[in-house]
Amino acid sequence: MTSSSQADATATPRLLGFGVIAGPLYLVVGIAQALVRDGFVFARHPLSVLANGPGGWIQTANFIVTGAMVIAAAIGFRRALAPTSRAVSWFLGAFGASMLVAAVFRADPMDGFPPGTPNGPPTTISPMGLVHFAAGGLGFVSLAVSCLIAAWVMSRRSVPSLARLSLLAGIIILLGFFGGMAVPGSSPVLGIWIAVVVGWAWLAIMSRHLIRGD
Repeated sequence: MTSSSQADATATPRLLGFGVIAGPLYLVVGIAQALVRDGFVFARHPLSVLANGPGGWIQTANFIVTGAMVIAAAIGFRRALAPTSRAVSWFLGAFGASMLVAAVFRADPMDGFPPGTPNGPPTTISPMGLVHFAAGGLGFVSLAVSCLIAAWVMSRRSVPSLARLSLLAGIIILLGFFGGMAVPGSSPVLGIWIAVVVGWAWLAIMSRHLIRGD
């Protein structure tokens, strides 16, 4: 084995390792903030609104760090899955890039957060908030597509458990993010929470599998 191939063999698991820790890091940092920030209610607010108000820079940094980790993991996916499918990594990388955009263009204050914001859904959306929402929508679509393509790849690799998991994760992410907005009387925030948790769980499980090289 050449020194170049040895370096690649070492780098790939390290890159995939970011996929294992990105989700837990994002959720731990976000939930820790939510528990101590006045006015935040889990049933009414997504973590993205934490970028507003005093201390909002922490959530902005959370988006940047975890987004960069997802992009690193996507590079690891490309290396681990080549030449079977590079599309999984491209769409996963797009999800990571969307987090960087969401960090620059923060979500609008909403429904009483931060304190002083009127209760209820916002009646208008700022240009910055619109870009954040668009980045989030494209990001979750990209993540879901990555899951669905991974389902096909894992099926071709004779790993039926991960094929089923990836298929289910892709469907849940799409329904979670967009279903709550489309169904009258449902909570869009709850759907977003489900999509976020399922998406991060899928990334961690898939990354762990590719590190082990099963």
